Amino acid sequence: MVKLITGGKGTGKSKKMIGMANELIKTGKGHVVFIDDDKRPMYDLKYEVRFVSMDEYPIKDPKGFHGFLCGMISSDHDIEAIFIDGLLSIIKVDIKAVVDFLKEINVLSQKFEIDFITSINCVESDLPEELKEYIYVL
Repeated sequence: MVKLITGGKGTGKSKKMIGMANELIKTGKGHVVFIDDDKRPMYDLKYEVRFVSMDEYPIKDPKGFHGFLCGMISSDHDIEAIFIDGLLSIIKVDIKAVVDFLKEINVLSQKFEIDFITSINCVESDLPEELKEYIYVL
């Protein structure tokens, strides 16, 4: 499953995702990964959550990030969920390019049975119609 958490800056998306990741560690059966564009949430996550700060890697586009995710999945077959906070900050694209990217990670989700929960700074009314199927209501 691929879920998209939307909202303007400062609406609590990151805090909600951190809570979801911490809760999943308690109830889930696999590994949980949390990806962010910087290190701010690192200390709010339980130590069992694998934290990845993308500011350490020279990846700035959807293809590179897709490859990064594939490498992560290939190295750990026990991943149950990947949280991606601030997708537009990581892959540096406009909202329309997110449509194709989410379709690509939806293929990964189905093939490897991994949940992807991602957030973007965008109010729901500004989303392209194709993205509305992914919306996760907080």
